[in-house]
Amino acid sequence: MSPPPRAAPPDLATLYSDHHGWLQEWLRRRLGNAFDAADLAHDTFLRLLRSLEPVREPRAYLTTIAHGLIVNHWRRQDLERAYRETLATVADTQAPSPEEGALLLEALCELDALLCQLNPKARAAFLLAQLEGYTYVEIAARLGVSERMVKKYMAQAMLHCLTAGRAHAP
Repeated sequence: MSPPPRAAPPDLATLYSDHHGWLQEWLRRRLGNAFDAADLAHDTFLRLLRSLEPVREPRAYLTTIAHGLIVNHWRRQDLERAYRETLATVADTQAPSPEEGALLLEALCELDALLCQLNPKARAAFLLAQLEGYTYVEIAARLGVSERMVKKYMAQAMLHCLTAGRAHAP
């Protein structure tokens, strides 16, 4: 006896019409903002469109995608806030133009996303070395690891940055 035929997965238009309103409301409750919720609902369906995976549990799948987008949204807001606070301490003559500022902020967001892919200790070691100028001995003491481990973390971070740079090169 053969198994019963499986139902064809719903197409994107059906998923959208069945779940968009629910998803947008779910996002609005979490973000407290209907405009950001609409943007993230749109982005969620764009990700779904690019995905090749069949969707068995649409709401669970959409929630998972949307949750990741919320986290990214909050991280970007934190970066924008820190950027504005830093700009407030810079003399007007040294402040970038609005266009340069937008490019800088976009680069910061890309760098943040790149560094978030690293293991937390490798990321911390890299940032302490690059931004704070700490030596490997100082980083090792701060992170509670050996100097050899710091070297390993730095190699991981550098390789990760180089690999990502090559992926974005023309």
